[in-house]
Amino acid sequence: MKVTTSSSHVFYAFVPSLSLYTKPLKLTTVDLASTTKIGNGYRLISVEESPDGGLVGHLQIKLKNNVYGADIPLLQLYVKHETDSRLRVHITDAEKQRWEVPYNLLPREKPPALKQTVGGSRKDAYTYTLTPSEYAGSELIFLYTTDPFTFSVKRKSNGQTLFDSRSDESDPYSDLVFKDQYLEISTKLPKDASLYGLGENTQPHGIKLYPNDPYTLYTTDISAINLNADLYGSHPVYMDLRNVIGESSTHAVLLLNSNGMDVFYTGNSLTYKVIGGVFDFYFFSGPTPLDVVDQYTQLIGRPAPMPYWAFGFHQCRWGYHNLSVVEDVVENYKKAKIPLDVIWNDDDHMDGHKDFTLNPTNYSRPKLLEFLDKIHGQGMKYIVIIDPGIGVNTSYGVYQRGIANDVFIKYEGKPYLAQVWPGAVNFPDFLNPKTVEWWGDEIRRFHELVPVDGLWIDMNEASNFCTGLCTIPEGRICPNGTGPGWECCLDCKNITKTRWDDPPYKINASGIQVPIGYKTIATSASHYNGVLEYDAHSIYGFSQAIATHKALQGLEGKRPFILSRSTFVGSGHYAAHWTGDNKGTWDDLKYTISTMLNFGIFGVPMVGSDICGFYPAPTEELCNRWIELGAFYPFSRDHASYYSPRQELYQWETVAESARNALGMRYKLLPYLYTLNYQAHTSGAPIARPLFFYVHKRDKMLRIEYSIYAREQSHGVSSARGEQNQCRGSISSRELVQYVRYDTGHRIKRSTLHHTRCTSPCNQCAFVSKYHNSNAARRIDL
Repeated sequence: MKVTTSSSHVFYAFVPSLSLYTKPLKLTTVDLASTTKIGNGYRLISVEESPDGGLVGHLQIKLKNNVYGADIPLLQLYVKHETDSRLRVHITDAEKQRWEVPYNLLPREKPPALKQTVGGSRKDAYTYTLTPSEYAGSELIFLYTTDPFTFSVKRKSNGQTLFDSRSDESDPYSDLVFKDQYLEISTKLPKDASLYGLGENTQPHGIKLYPNDPYTLYTTDISAINLNADLYGSHPVYMDLRNVIGESSTHAVLLLNSNGMDVFYTGNSLTYKVIGGVFDFYFFSGPTPLDVVDQYTQLIGRPAPMPYWAFGFHQCRWGYHNLSVVEDVVENYKKAKIPLDVIWNDDDHMDGHKDFTLNPTNYSRPKLLEFLDKIHGQGMKYIVIIDPGIGVNTSYGVYQRGIANDVFIKYEGKPYLAQVWPGAVNFPDFLNPKTVEWWGDEIRRFHELVPVDGLWIDMNEASNFCTGLCTIPEGRICPNGTGPGWECCLDCKNITKTRWDDPPYKINASGIQVPIGYKTIATSASHYNGVLEYDAHSIYGFSQAIATHKALQGLEGKRPFILSRSTFVGSGHYAAHWTGDNKGTWDDLKYTISTMLNFGIFGVPMVGSDICGFYPAPTEELCNRWIELGAFYPFSRDHASYYSPRQELYQWETVAESARNALGMRYKLLPYLYTLNYQAHTSGAPIARPLFFYVHKRDKMLRIEYSIYAREQSHGVSSARGEQNQCRGSISSRELVQYVRYDTGHRIKRSTLHHTRCTSPCNQCAFVSKYHNSNAARRIDL
């Protein structure tokens, strides 16, 4: 259904639900971009050189108003060329510390301390000379005006303006606005700029940002079938590619802020509307796309080096009810001669959906250990899921130890009560150092129980089946084991009494402006040292990934494999990602490509989607086509819902044939993928790359939205149209590939890749390879 907004923009909205299913569509009116100017800007009243060679200045409000709250009267400006290619612009309250992404989670330079003596009565103390009005580095120039204060960033080599915060009278956006719960700033853009990034969302138009589509960033558990809505991750970074008279250049802009935000892109401007935190901008000069991701991941952390086996094929399903089913799946893949390196369990292995437990009947420990001995002997791996919600149960050791160590998020001094699969749960507070230690100990205990090879951290946006302040009902069982397991059965009441639960500006949460505490942790709940969930919400999955990585690395000293649904800036340094709950449709197949390519830009190169769709049942033809694409996802896994029919690749003979061919090609290319993984870890270069990374000087290439390009001296393309009855794809190379071992850096081998193309019905479309079975010795456990 179309939703027409008051500003004449049109988009598709879905009623928010849990990630499994969407409810019927509902018409909603949303004001995507109000033309009312909110603020009157600031004037620069002082500027001086900081001890570290940057600039420190102070900004004073020009004219106060109370729209979305009172203006903060005095701001501190800090500008520094941190490297030759990176410029930082940091703006915060000059008199009071504000929330920022914790420096211990994302290490970076700290700006100068606030000058506590600055205030409205001390204006005369800050009257330094305000010239010159520019601050030049090796690659970028920071320029500013004083009244009103505006700034721009230019490229030194050609004078091109990369960011320009001026607001002219005819512009629909304001000058700089800085209130406690509403921050706004804009930049002008040339019409020929091509922008990419700002996720996580499912973009129906492809990887390029599309003018007037809504871009909201706030980690949310709604399924990936919801278009143009805030999904599981928050990545407030965009890449800007421009062609001027045949010369191309690329730069990127990161706003390092974890608060909820709307970003409005009109084609000739981009406006941030943020509900808290600070403006902490980083500008990366490029000038090529690979230069940009190199510079970006140098700041946020290089992507994690993945173990070699992680590039094999993975199989999972929610609904492997007992161990014998899992054993049959492994055996059937072997019989079908389809490669399989990793077998997964969703929560079927758990006792009552509780983390770090085993179902004593369906997954008895002796039989599971026997099974793991067998598959480990064959070189296969085993991964299980963990959700952050810890079941409230006084006989449950994990919960008991959590209470004893005081590790849970609080509401008014008590552990905040929510509901997920076990029923009533408390959420660990991963900002608390004690929680990180407790979490590591629980992972150690579980690994001693079951020697798993990796962990899958899910539902970590965080997802909650209920909303508000809840209590466990008296006189009835919750959940009672009947009906959908995701229906709230706690006794709950909405929380609207604080400005954190009901902020003055409503971001376009879930695509329909739902309250930001809907189906998640109450935003007035508190973390360690009084940090509000309101501020820390979107880094919950990130902080869990860091704690999980630390725990797994401490077990055996090997490179951990962690798959996380929720991600933030820097998550790729610790974890891989899959794109969440998709549908078995041709459109969803197509959407996976742009989402995957975006995550390469975000610094999370180990990414993939549920092959054949999470739900409902895919057609045979669709599954044929999907494995021929999914075989070339960096992370390649078939996963399906409890409520869908079985869809392992051997279920159809035609799909099995396609899988043998496509995965056979993947396994031949494993050393090449491993080399790309090495490049990602050392330079940030994505494993799967958009075509414009290499042919950005040709405008028509910027319009190719659904091509995957992988290159290291070689040229390789795998493209998908997502069209029924027609498969088009190619993999090609013209030069030698160099293979490098992670552990020694030794050059292993040189090889020539060959070109294969197909344009035929899907069940005949094959990337030809004679290698059909991964159960031979083709694994390296590093």
